Amino acid sequence: MHSDPGAALPVRFPESRVARALLRLAGWRVTYNGFPTRQGVAIVYPHTSNWDFVVMVLAKWTIGIPARWWGKDSLFRVPVLGRWMRWLGGIPLDRRSARGVVGEMVAVFEDAKASDELLWLGLSPEGTRSHTPGWRSGFYQVALGARVPVALIRLDYGQREVRITDFIHLSGDVDADYARMAEAYHGVRGQRPDQASPIAPLPKRPTPDTV
Repeated sequence: MHSDPGAALPVRFPESRVARALLRLAGWRVTYNGFPTRQGVAIVYPHTSNWDFVVMVLAKWTIGIPARWWGKDSLFRVPVLGRWMRWLGGIPLDRRSARGVVGEMVAVFEDAKASDELLWLGLSPEGTRSHTPGWRSGFYQVALGARVPVALIRLDYGQREVRITDFIHLSGDVDADYARMAEAYHGVRGQRPDQASPIAPLPKRPTPDTV
């Protein structure tokens, strides 16, 4: 895990002074000093408000990262909508693929690594701004399968700070990995703290008893 904002990391982007100034006017700051690799998964926590999107878009422009996100491939086939979604950084994934969404995304990462293409996939592990009993597993499965680091982005309304200084490589030991992530997110406060989900895997639904 990297947590020293004073030590520069090798991968940086053209930063926007305008976006940084807009955040400063709103009372926010971004703490950031690069990314460790050209590919990875970036997760943002906590996600409790519609304002999170505004803050994170300005933070994205501030550091200049062309972050990507995934979506249903059918939406990308709509003429105007599809072009707009690709322009925003969307990656179409076929949910009907035999490999599944995770397998499709892992394959995209493998292609990116082979060609040294820049690819940081941005996700909210909670999947919603409402309270849930845990995190969805997609980000974990993709990062582990693609063998890429996870950026742990703190969206902290208590400090009015977006902090991008912690990066981990998942071990496959779910309990240990979540403990490390919980440590990195310790003390972070969403706009609506009661809506923040616990940093734990989403509990599996019980299977009905068979007769």
